Amino acid sequence: MSKTLQGKFRPRNPEKYKGNAGNILFRSSWEMKFMKYCDLNESIQSWQSEEKAIWYYDPVAKKKRRYFPDFIIYYKRKDDIMVTEMIEIKPASQVKGPPKNPKRKTKAWMTAVQTFVTNNAKWKAAEEYCEDRGWNFRIVTEKELGLTL
Repeated sequence: MSKTLQGKFRPRNPEKYKGNAGNILFRSSWEMKFMKYCDLNESIQSWQSEEKAIWYYDPVAKKKRRYFPDFIIYYKRKDDIMVTEMIEIKPASQVKGPPKNPKRKTKAWMTAVQTFVTNNAKWKAAEEYCEDRGWNFRIVTEKELGLTL
């Protein structure tokens, strides 16, 4: 099993961060790459990471839980309109989901199914949260980050 890169992100532009800029944590190299993008991109006026909690119903655990989306960014489009966007960073394989009818229903397959179901419940709650506020919700994968596996 490969070790995931984790650590503290130190922004060059801490004034852009909405929250405690001295305690920004990344849980993957993909999140770290997106943090650098947010920090250095001039169109992004401000950003935050895992600062907002959204309640959702977890159909696997059968209870209400809190979901902390990876990022909320505030940026100016080319036409000078301000946009608020909630971003979740995920591998494309988790967005696509496991095969519906595998030859063998292994423990790994069952875990992937449960993760997919839970993630979809989180994303549905995030979409509704964003829709109520006039925000966008987007899932960013390694493809959008320009990474190859």
